[in-house]
Amino acid sequence: MKSFLMHWVPSVAWLTFVWCALWQDFKLPNLAMGILLSLLALAVFKLPTLYLSNHFNLWYALKFLVYLVWKIAQASVQLLWVAITFKHPLNNSIIAVQLRTSSDLWITAISHSMSVIPGSVVVEVDRTISVLYFHVINTETEEEINDFIKQVRTVETMILKAVGSREEYERILDDEREEVAL
Repeated sequence: MKSFLMHWVPSVAWLTFVWCALWQDFKLPNLAMGILLSLLALAVFKLPTLYLSNHFNLWYALKFLVYLVWKIAQASVQLLWVAITFKHPLNNSIIAVQLRTSSDLWITAISHSMSVIPGSVVVEVDRTISVLYFHVINTETEEEINDFIKQVRTVETMILKAVGSREEYERILDDEREEVAL
């Protein structure tokens, strides 16, 4: 019973929400249909189990949200400036970033968060070694490339502090202590 609650209930809730959002109707009959279809989908398609960390830090989640909105605004202004100054040619880069997490869920969250920020998009994910490859606009110098890698690391750190497992949270804190010591 606990396994059902831990693994099916979040999936049913999420699939039901998606169903209702797609129909733009959260009335009782549509909710019931969403629950029924969610249960049917989970029974027929045997979706992989989603393991949640049971760790949520509201403070770090809010910090991440503010940081993400700030980076989206900042990158939008930078891209606007690049577009109106007609600087040609642009020097773009493919940048590989090694992540500290190996969780598919967090790799996906990090890649989507970075892709929402204008000027960069994930072009490849190597799950076996936890590397994301980004196409980044207007990166001319080694310093700009390192700044982008630092930005990805910051997003990863914020996500793992907000919702990562205890082990990932401790690993992030250990890495931060090592960086301070250097």
